[in-house]
Amino acid sequence: MKVTLERLGWTPHFQKAFEALNKANWVPGRLIRETKINFTALLHDGEDIDVVLSGKVWHDAKTDAELPAVGDWVAIDLGREGDEPVIRALLPRQTCFSRKEPGKSSAEQVLAANVDIVAVVTEPGADFNPRRMERYLALIQKSGAQPLVILNKVDLFSKEDVKQASDILQELNPDCQIIRLSALRGQGIQNLRKLVRNNKTICIAGSSGVGKSTLVNAMLGDEWLWTGDVNEVTGKGRHTTVARELVLLECGGILIDNPGMREVQMWTDESTLRESFADLTELAFECKFADCQHKGDSGCAIMAAVENGSLNRERYENFLHLEEEIAELVQRQKKRQMNVERAGKRQHKIKARNYEDRRELERQRKPHLKHHRHEDYED
Repeated sequence: MKVTLERLGWTPHFQKAFEALNKANWVPGRLIRETKINFTALLHDGEDIDVVLSGKVWHDAKTDAELPAVGDWVAIDLGREGDEPVIRALLPRQTCFSRKEPGKSSAEQVLAANVDIVAVVTEPGADFNPRRMERYLALIQKSGAQPLVILNKVDLFSKEDVKQASDILQELNPDCQIIRLSALRGQGIQNLRKLVRNNKTICIAGSSGVGKSTLVNAMLGDEWLWTGDVNEVTGKGRHTTVARELVLLECGGILIDNPGMREVQMWTDESTLRESFADLTELAFECKFADCQHKGDSGCAIMAAVENGSLNRERYENFLHLEEEIAELVQRQKKRQMNVERAGKRQHKIKARNYEDRRELERQRKPHLKHHRHEDYED
């Protein structure tokens, strides 16, 4: 299949943003790989080139999340023959799939940019965790992409287990599409390929060990990804993904694979959280008091639903936990912003003081210059 800008996911949105730059010697490219020192970009003719980030793009970014990431469209200055291609501008994103960086950081970590579908891979067995799936679905909703859940390894579980997992997922998000497949056996892969035709970009996410890389290999049709060492007990190879990478699929789609995530920390806001828990939001309108905290307050409709069994207690507790986590994130962001502002003011004072010290030193060394400037001013 011939590579064109449209094949890479180019849309009128990006065309308009690129034309506004009005630089004849710049070309658009989509980032397919990122390392510690540079990026790799795909151009309109299918050529992939290594590019570096310009100082201006680096300094204009207020946070790391505003720096280019895999999936981003950028404007590249190819320069003259022998020059190193440079990213001169980052085109506005249409969607952005992010999470909070692991640990106690308050920073946003971009997992993939400009994706149409975010597919979370899980299984109907030990890895299946409704609370974790709620987190994923909330993050996807915030990103602007379409949510998809892939129930992998269905050949290893009973029909009852698969149905139970599907029913739980449907309750969490009725609009979320679910695909049941076995990546190892190649069952159901065609259904996934159909979703990403017409140059759509899909981002694959999920925990380690759920068969993500096996799924990607099946989508690509060969053993394209790295595979881990052979397990000494089972004698089977372990498929792994060590870095984010964008790949063109034969079916016409575009795929971004992510390494397995141990943590799914929230990067969203209260309104998105409310939308993700629409059933609880509707119940909250029935509470006796408008400021009900849903933690044992008198006349709380949510607590009543938990007690009569119509609302799952784990879902209720997860809602409260996520709300607390988001509130904590907001506080950390405010604290970080205050620290940045204080550091900026302190640096400004230091520069002003150094400037005055240099001027005073100059006056002491050349007093006649000061006198002449004063006379000129008087005239």
